[in-house]
Amino acid sequence: METKGNRNFSNKIPFLTCAFVVAIASIVYELIIGGISSYLLGNSVYQFSITIGLFMTSMGLGSLFSKYIEEDLIFKFMLIEVALALIGGSCGLILFYSYAVLNSYLPIMFLLTVIIGTLTGFELPLVTRIVGSFNQLKDALANATAADYIGGLIGSIAFPILLLPRLGFIKTSYIIGILNIIVAAYLFIKYKGNLRKNKMIFIVIMLVIVILMIGVFTVDDTEAFLERKLYRDKVVFSSQTEYQKIVITEDRDDIRLFLNGNIQFSSKDEYRYHESLVHPALSLLDGDKKILILGGGDGLAIREVLKYSDIQEIDLVDLDKSVTDLAKTSEYLLKFNQDSFSDKRVKIINQDAYQYLETSKKKYDVILVDLPDPNNESLNKLYTVTFYRFVYEHLNDQGIMAAQSTSPYFAAECFWIIHNTIKEAGFYTSPYHVYIPSFGDWGFNIGTKGFRFNPADIKIKVATKFLTDQQAENLFVFGQDILNEKTADINTLIRPILIRTYYNAWEEYN
Repeated sequence: METKGNRNFSNKIPFLTCAFVVAIASIVYELIIGGISSYLLGNSVYQFSITIGLFMTSMGLGSLFSKYIEEDLIFKFMLIEVALALIGGSCGLILFYSYAVLNSYLPIMFLLTVIIGTLTGFELPLVTRIVGSFNQLKDALANATAADYIGGLIGSIAFPILLLPRLGFIKTSYIIGILNIIVAAYLFIKYKGNLRKNKMIFIVIMLVIVILMIGVFTVDDTEAFLERKLYRDKVVFSSQTEYQKIVITEDRDDIRLFLNGNIQFSSKDEYRYHESLVHPALSLLDGDKKILILGGGDGLAIREVLKYSDIQEIDLVDLDKSVTDLAKTSEYLLKFNQDSFSDKRVKIINQDAYQYLETSKKKYDVILVDLPDPNNESLNKLYTVTFYRFVYEHLNDQGIMAAQSTSPYFAAECFWIIHNTIKEAGFYTSPYHVYIPSFGDWGFNIGTKGFRFNPADIKIKVATKFLTDQQAENLFVFGQDILNEKTADINTLIRPILIRTYYNAWEEYN
């Protein structure tokens, strides 16, 4: 039964506005939980599926339980907003802390999702009932639902475009928590004459506002503390871009670059990786060369390519402009990439590698695929038959491709899936590997177009720290334990077997 106060409201607009605002908050909390889980654990489709499923189920429970709220609807709606402001607003901090400090991420993530989802489930039924006290039920339901859906749309657009790139996960959750508490404060001011326990709700609202504001103003220190826990070495640079989190760490003379928590290189041994990626391929071709590098935004692969005097031009395609800009300006990266981007032959194209190959008509003599491991769906498409066929089509006759292909020891089946997928695209394919202390045994594949080669044909023509002619030939020798997985399947856009295989493999070593 509705209270007398509820029947006396002059209009429904305040509550429809509230429904719109809390819908924005609800969808953003869901995206924060799914996004942090993807960032920390990988496999974004799996993490978002779990988060959305659990969140929606919890919303259903909240909606079901809302029928037992029969009196003081506004007061209880405000309490729900206060609880969401405090718990949802702190969810970014709680999740990172549970992973970095408590080492108990999954149970806390599940509990947090259930609590926020259940509280969210109370909101729409209560708004509908409140609006229904001065409107017909069909109109109340339609209006409240429309406000909820529109708010959800705004939140889902704002999160990836505005909130995450500019604020990061933790500050975003605080700001969204403030939205919830503003709703509670607004309703308190407008309807305090109809409410019981005015003093209590005022004190609680003010306390939560103070907590969230402290969180906002101390977020830099909070993030610095958590990053010290997440990374072994001192964090000297940290930035959240539209696409990923960039972190650089330093430990005496060891500089490390991380993207979304995954190490990209260690300055102590990166030369082993980049020499092995670049020189076997380039040493097999004579004459002037046009080079395409897919990925490699740190500029280290370009450094190795520029050792050849017969390079005409180098196009580097990397999605994240923040990475390539950093490589051109950061003292930590310039020291190792030797300011390679300043060479006039280098052109930077900030675009998705798949889209570039799909739309460009340009041909190259050598294509180097220096992309991150296939640990999410966006990267998986860059390890499919379709992608490697694009690479094949962009090579001149007698062209050559070299691609990093994850670890043949830690993820042997994944390595051979990549190998067989490249072969399926039409290449003569030769696998090889190298030991890199910070990575372990790491694999590559060379794909040639129009010719075959023998590893003994590789003659290193430039100055190197690691590779010799004999060492280059030895890269193509594998132990029997790795060769056992050679019959692996191929990876396609329609059947992306590589992602699940990748996670199954690396879970054994995490």
